[in-house]
Amino acid sequence: RGAEVIHAPAIRIVPVADDAELHAATEQLINHPPDVVVVTTGIGFRGWVEAADGWGLGEALIVALRRATLLSRGPKSRGAVRAAGLTDAWSPPSESSAEVLEHLLAGELESVRVAVQLHGEPLPDFVDALDCAGAQVIQVPVYRWVAPDDLGPLDRLLATVLDGGVDAVSFTSAPAAASMLR
Repeated sequence: RGAEVIHAPAIRIVPVADDAELHAATEQLINHPPDVVVVTTGIGFRGWVEAADGWGLGEALIVALRRATLLSRGPKSRGAVRAAGLTDAWSPPSESSAEVLEHLLAGELESVRVAVQLHGEPLPDFVDALDCAGAQVIQVPVYRWVAPDDLGPLDRLLATVLDGGVDAVSFTSAPAAASMLR
C-alpha cells in the first residue's frame, strides 16, 4: 500500500532442547503424569515434543500427555497438540492466558497436577494463582526469548524513531515490545 517498512528484530527464540530444566520437567511428567496440561504456544509444544524425541522420551511423553486434560491457549497451540496425535479439551475464544486461568480456577484444583508450558518467560501470576488454589504446578520451560544476535538493525530503527522518521511502530508480540524498551 505504499508504506516504506523498516524491519528490525527485537527478540529471537532460543530453544532449550538441551536445557536440564526441560529434561527434568519432562521426566517428572512421564513418571507422574499430570491431570491437566496448559499448552500456551504451538512452537513451544512442538519443540518440547521434538526435544523429548531427541532424549528418547517422545513416546513416553505423548502417553503421559494423553492421560491428561489438555487446554490450548489458541489455534496454533491446538494445531500442535493435534499434530502430536493428541486432543485438546478446551481453548478460550480470546486466546488469552487470563481466560485459561479463569477456566482452571472455576474448577476444583486441590492436589490437581497442572503442567504449564511456559512461553519464553516465567508466568508468576498464572502459576501463583494455581498454587493458591491448591494445584501442584509443574512449569515446562520450552524456549527463551533473548536479544537478537545483531543489535544493529534495532539500534538503527530506534534512532529513526527518536528522530521522528517513523509514523508507526508495530510489534509481533508483547515480549518484542518489552525487549525493544529494554
